[in-house]
Amino acid sequence: MNKYLEISPEVKVALERGMPVVALESTIISHGMPYPRNVEAALKVEELIRAEGAIPATIAIIGGKLKAGLSKSEIEYLGKKGLAVTKASRRDLPVLVARGEDGATTVTTTMIIAAMAGIKIFAAGDIGGVHRGAETTMDISADLEELGRTPVMVVCAGVKGVLDIGRTLEYLETRGVPVIGYGTEEFPAYYTRESGFKADYRIDTPAALAAAFEAQREMGLPNGMLVANPIPAKYALQKDAIDKVIDEAVAASMEQGIKGKEITPFLNAKVRELTGDFLENHLQLLLNNARVAARAAGILYQ
Repeated sequence: MNKYLEISPEVKVALERGMPVVALESTIISHGMPYPRNVEAALKVEELIRAEGAIPATIAIIGGKLKAGLSKSEIEYLGKKGLAVTKASRRDLPVLVARGEDGATTVTTTMIIAAMAGIKIFAAGDIGGVHRGAETTMDISADLEELGRTPVMVVCAGVKGVLDIGRTLEYLETRGVPVIGYGTEEFPAYYTRESGFKADYRIDTPAALAAAFEAQREMGLPNGMLVANPIPAKYALQKDAIDKVIDEAVAASMEQGIKGKEITPFLNAKVRELTGDFLENHLQLLLNNARVAARAAGILYQ
């Protein structure tokens, strides 16, 4: 057992008994929504996973410990602390652990800790990707590298439209990561169900997802698998409307001379300013991903 890893009693018993477990990230709690909506959302996602017959394992770094499975009080702690919690990627883990500090896990670090604990499936919101202008800035999310080397299935709603979706998919292909469209051939772009790009394969059932991932694991392939699960149609935004907002944000960044690594945070902020935060849409997206992940986990752990 990794001496830095703490698995909650509930998650530990579930793993020992071969019960389905679904990992959840904690950046959504500390950086994704304001308090108390962040805590309410996190607990609702955990509740849904339990209702689907699986055990939730929200992952974070608390007091320098890599935690797989949080208590309600720990979720509340992260929610209240909010942006004061370090958003922790792979490079941050050694220092945060050595200093005994807190960290909210991204897709990258949630995958790392889930794999350490023996958790096979992770329900996220979205993943990071190749940023616009990355051909000069080299601004590429660590999530893509982690998907290329850590054997965890990640269920998400694709990537945000402010990223370079085409290059993101090319990068995943290079790293050998299967990109699965769940119930769709189209790769979704977070709040919208369309992106103009295709997934590698379409899979329509949790059983087929589990079978594909189990085959990948049994062959000893070391990479992850990305399941792109579109936001429910009732809560989706129209692609044309989102594209228009992104175009306006890009034009504003050029007018203001925003360059390099400052571009994506500027675009994200501008899109939120122009469209709103859509907290209910965000919550429904998370619940939808958790539902698919829990059902696939239920079959994978049989």
